Amino acid sequence: MLQDIRDNAQSTIAKVIVGLLIISLSIWGMDAIIGGFTGEPEVATVNGQDITEREFLRTVQMESQQRLMQMDNPDPSLLDEDQVRRDVLDALIQEAVLTQDARSQGLELTEADIDALIRQMPQFQVDGRYSPERMSATLRSLGMGSAEFRASMAKNYVVNQIRATVAQTGVIAPENAAQFLAIQNQTRDFSVLTLDAASVQAGVEITDAEVQAYYENNQDQFRQPERVDAAYITLSRGVLAESVEVTEDELRAYYDERAEEYAREERRAAHILIEAGGDAEETLRGLKQRLEDGESFADLAKEYSVDTGSAQEGGDLGYAGRGVYDEAFEKALFALEEGEVSEPVETTFGVHLIKLEGVRRSDVPSLESLRGELQTELARVKASERFAEVRSQLADAAYAADDLAGPAEELGLEIRVVEGVAQEGGAAPFDHAGLVRQLFSEDVLQGGYNTELIDVGDSVSVVARVLEHHEPRQLELAEVEQEIRDLLEARGIREALSDRADELVARLESGDAIDELGAGEWQQFENQGRNVAGMSPFVVERVFSMARPEGDTPEVGRAVGAEEAAVIVLTSVNEGEFDRDGAEYQQLVRFLAQLEGQREYGAYQQYLRNTAEVERN
Repeated sequence: MLQDIRDNAQSTIAKVIVGLLIISLSIWGMDAIIGGFTGEPEVATVNGQDITEREFLRTVQMESQQRLMQMDNPDPSLLDEDQVRRDVLDALIQEAVLTQDARSQGLELTEADIDALIRQMPQFQVDGRYSPERMSATLRSLGMGSAEFRASMAKNYVVNQIRATVAQTGVIAPENAAQFLAIQNQTRDFSVLTLDAASVQAGVEITDAEVQAYYENNQDQFRQPERVDAAYITLSRGVLAESVEVTEDELRAYYDERAEEYAREERRAAHILIEAGGDAEETLRGLKQRLEDGESFADLAKEYSVDTGSAQEGGDLGYAGRGVYDEAFEKALFALEEGEVSEPVETTFGVHLIKLEGVRRSDVPSLESLRGELQTELARVKASERFAEVRSQLADAAYAADDLAGPAEELGLEIRVVEGVAQEGGAAPFDHAGLVRQLFSEDVLQGGYNTELIDVGDSVSVVARVLEHHEPRQLELAEVEQEIRDLLEARGIREALSDRADELVARLESGDAIDELGAGEWQQFENQGRNVAGMSPFVVERVFSMARPEGDTPEVGRAVGAEEAAVIVLTSVNEGEFDRDGAEYQQLVRFLAQLEGQREYGAYQQYLRNTAEVERN
């Protein structure tokens, strides 16, 4: 074989390969060749620091999941994947820039600093005390490793320190806050005459010619879009649960199985945590001996445990049930007798000695007291177990069938009908974009096929077919006449109100007194703030936007809404009062300063981003 290798090495193919390697080395350098085999692909480089493809893809996945969770009806097909990738890459570049800036300023956390911060985090505490087992369980549920979380925490903490520092430097002139409060607390003296729709409605008449003209000039408003009438079958866990029969024997067996959960057992643990490796084994032997000699577990925890949060309490972790601690820790704890101390238990946090301080257990409720709850729950469990099977059957049956009658009869499901579904969607379940898109696809719309079985919610699936297709059409005048007439009447009333208000304003500005107008009853307001009860917001807004009266001449204005108008006579503007030593003023000064600080930090971020050397691959 060795001779064969030597012979092949002299072949033409081998020489070509060697030649290509030489060319590659001369053009791209040794790093390119070695990196191609051993390096990790990167998607961008920020000031010489790589953003790896693995980090990028993982973040894209997390961001996609987050956006799906924010949808009312999660549908991966609705995600703009290109936009997600762009947003994620921009965010990672910005994060790299900020992290590098923090590092250049000497801001870094030691392992001890990270430990101290973690112990203070409430999500990692049990009964107010830090629990490494709770932390492990929490991170596991998030799909994160301990090392990954610590690295992320160290990075984000120093960046936030800079953000907080810059934001706290925001400064504003105290007079800005004073001026704001003076305007906010300002009061005004004014009179208001309200004109309602009934006062002008008699003068508004809409002719047939006006209706005809509006219809002809606004044809696009009265064009009915493409629509379909559809039949559909909904399969849901709830529907299946209603048809599931639960026997007395099944109910009793389910009760016996779940009784332990209703009589939840909680155990109070104390522990001594020793760092693994080094002289841990010797330390543990010494601790076991001192415990056998009668020394207090709590005193030894205070002296030796590296879990400083619980050590101060003698290692006490409080009461907790199953599913809280690390698996190995939990297994050891629930195997102990009260007062017993475990053998050394190793977890990702180190090595533990665990003492069971106490056990508490609630009484088991009777079957009768839980009958309704358990029956519903068991029906849903059985329905969940059957859902996947029935869903698969429905998907296959609907795919092969020429209608929905066969699949519905086969599976005992109901066919429903909906009319007038447009491509913009309609009432549930046709508010799901994926289902509507299928409904208007060529195969379904023109080919007469059923849609695929679409998951429109949690354990809810729908299959549909088109019963009748309605092409877009122009609605006839007779179909929309009343709609046009109502629209024109509303417009006419608003114009009439505006004209009447303008007429009264003109008379007041020409010198007529309020009581000479004979237009109705005026409301008088003195020293009134912005919270005017019983007055339309658009009128209040107009009152407080009017110019300050000059001398004894009042300022006159008007405000017009859809169904009422108001004539306003403003006689006085009273300066707002506030206490410069009061809480309201001080809080506003701090708030405005924070806003300014945030603006400055935004500018600082942008500066760092603009001056960074970024290469996107």
